[in-house]
Amino acid sequence: MTRVRFVVIGGITLAIGLIVLMVGCGGLSLSLEPTPTPTSIPPTPTPRIIVVVATPTPSVAPEMIDVGEARVIAVYERVSPAVVNVTTRVLRQSFFFGIYPEEGTGSGFLWDDQGHIVTNYHVIEGAQSIEVGFGGDFVRQATIVGADPLNDLAVLRVDEIPPGVQPIELGDGASLRVGQRAIAIGNPFGQFERTLTTGVISALDRTITVDDDTVLRHVIQTDAAINRGNSGGPLLDSFGRLIGVNTAIYSPTGTSAGIGLAISVDTVKRVIPELIAHGRYRHPWLGVLGYGITPALARALDLPVEQGLLVARVYRDSPAARAGIRGARRELILGNRIILVGGDIIVAIDGQPIEDMEALADYLEEQTRVGQTVTLDIVRGTRRLQVPVELEEMPRRWYR
Repeated sequence: MTRVRFVVIGGITLAIGLIVLMVGCGGLSLSLEPTPTPTSIPPTPTPRIIVVVATPTPSVAPEMIDVGEARVIAVYERVSPAVVNVTTRVLRQSFFFGIYPEEGTGSGFLWDDQGHIVTNYHVIEGAQSIEVGFGGDFVRQATIVGADPLNDLAVLRVDEIPPGVQPIELGDGASLRVGQRAIAIGNPFGQFERTLTTGVISALDRTITVDDDTVLRHVIQTDAAINRGNSGGPLLDSFGRLIGVNTAIYSPTGTSAGIGLAISVDTVKRVIPELIAHGRYRHPWLGVLGYGITPALARALDLPVEQGLLVARVYRDSPAARAGIRGARRELILGNRIILVGGDIIVAIDGQPIEDMEALADYLEEQTRVGQTVTLDIVRGTRRLQVPVELEEMPRRWYR
């Protein structure tokens, strides 16, 4: 799978100077003339009856708003109060060893009525203090409840939320389709509070690598305009349900180029409850590294199969090591590469075919939990074996 490197769109930034290009500032106002009042009629000898049918003047002419616009307006009015501005302060060390504060901004949204706020991990990474603003003067100090760097998600908590603000309803990632409307609400550049942009879902199930080599899977791509400061804000469907958390953009300039990326709501639903309950997400770990086998590699190494994962390394004290999975035993130069050969070949996990490390990592992350026992179908020499392995939590040293 070809990967493209993306840049995250929030977190800590050093403010040196800011040039704002204002495009299309201003608004559209409509002035409707009131319905003329009938003039009074002088009395006459013969009574006359006048029937006046009043036509109320609409605040907005019906022809000015179509059904689609009305739905977007309704979504914004209902959901935007739950979208917050996240401001962080980090203490940095200068070249001359002086300490100075650095501020950053991002977005987030209300998860529940207990004051839990969802945002990106990269928005709050390294922060010494965090403030959450609900708009106007309603700003509260926040504490970090839990964080998951590998999925770029974090949960904050505030002691008080504004009266009447409701958590955002959760959608269903499995039902999403390319071409479906996508609505983003956030705080671009930390200045334009609760900005709404619309677009469509451009693609599904993207795998992206962001600046620090963190791999995000099953990511939603949208053309709704997303900029720095939108990180952690919600991506919504046309009913106002959460379908993703905006996290990154692909842009040569650092501003919106029509390719925004959002963490899928299915990942959010899997990770956030764990962060609230335990302060961390426990990633299942097998403890192997290997090469994806292609027909060409199978012929070059005279392997018994043309698909699977050739195990190169088994980590000491890992679940795979305890289950007896074998790693490479020798090195072989193949073209301009050194290949570690002689290890087991994993061809399936729980009956699911495995083609490479990405497929194995994806299955472990999406389909398994710590403590679960999986069955590996392996090829060892000329034998085919089934090996049960109890998964453990990924060691913290593997986190960034």
